[in-house]
Amino acid sequence: MGNVKKIPLRKCVVCGEMKTKKELLRVIKTSEDEIMVDVTGRKNGRGAYICNTKECIDRAEKNRGLEKSLKCSIPADVYDELRKEAQENAE
Repeated sequence: MGNVKKIPLRKCVVCGEMKTKKELLRVIKTSEDEIMVDVTGRKNGRGAYICNTKECIDRAEKNRGLEKSLKCSIPADVYDELRKEAQENAE
């Protein structure tokens, strides 16, 4: 029997789909209550994952999915950065 490496799955806070970490974007709330997009996936802080699609990002902004997960308000520039990352990954 060979070693089978487990692939970590995470759940999108908007649509609820389980996907690999590489398919999702991570938004974190640091201990200083700063909200930022974590491109590396390794920064310290409370994290929430969202699909790497424009539709999920728009839905998150509309229904406040990220705000509910991180229990704070999300600045508009974070959503802009998420859209930019999603567009770069789509190309």
